[in-house]
Amino acid sequence: MIYTLTLNPSIDYVVHLNSFVGGITNRTTSEDYFIGGKGINVSCILAELGLKSTALGFTAGFTGDAIEKGLREMGICSDFIRLKEGISRINIKVKADKESEINCQGPHISEEEFEQLLKKTDEIGDGDTIVLAGSIPKTVSDDAYERILRRLEGRDVRKVVDATRKLLLNCLPYRPFLIKPNRQELSEIFDREVVTEEETESCAKELMKMGARNVIVSLGGDGAVLFAEDGKTYHTGVVKEKVLNTVGSGDSMVAGFIAGYEQKGDYGHALRLGTACGNATAFSMGLATKEKIMEVFEKL
Repeated sequence: MIYTLTLNPSIDYVVHLNSFVGGITNRTTSEDYFIGGKGINVSCILAELGLKSTALGFTAGFTGDAIEKGLREMGICSDFIRLKEGISRINIKVKADKESEINCQGPHISEEEFEQLLKKTDEIGDGDTIVLAGSIPKTVSDDAYERILRRLEGRDVRKVVDATRKLLLNCLPYRPFLIKPNRQELSEIFDREVVTEEETESCAKELMKMGARNVIVSLGGDGAVLFAEDGKTYHTGVVKEKVLNTVGSGDSMVAGFIAGYEQKGDYGHALRLGTACGNATAFSMGLATKEKIMEVFEKL
């Protein structure tokens, strides 16, 4: 089984405007809403690719009800902990002449409630995969991911961590199967500008020395590169098409890589499918459909 963790899921309310002007009433041309959160995005793409997963995390209030209902309607299993207070957050995405986002804080998570999550991870066993994705809410201790990974020690669990900066670095001693920094994030981690292929390779291999088993680095318009634990380096290009959406593209890549590796146990195939998923979401208004993923996959 594949488990995805979203500590702070949301409903993403997307509003489209011809232009946005501060200080006045703006009228939308259309609106959409999606169930959001990096782990949930991974579960959604896995479902498109025919893989089952269980979404873990926390929900609260009427928005939490909507998140759980929406996942059920998509055929995605969830096992959220219901919080006693607050509501799951609503994030606002403004798409006008420029893209802007307002991301809310979300409900309070007590230590007792976090302990309930830790107990749920005891159900994760040998051969399973867990995806830890996104930032940690302010009401949860900074070592939340470390506590989860520590609890999983001694089990043959494939661990995927999609996080940034110190949050990612602190997870490396637990030997994550996959991490996915981009060049900007590498620059932030190593406090120097990372631009060239040589600099990218040097940083990725340093992360592997620190514990990462496989490192994907997104190269933007130049595709992606995987530094794999088999000692090989794999590359993919990109498909040229109009980008409609950047939200969830990285999560889609993670899901595609997991699915590709589950299918064939081959790193090259996994990277190609991951890249196809990431590109397909970028070419869609929401997360990519299976049809769009396969269309892009055939062009890579």
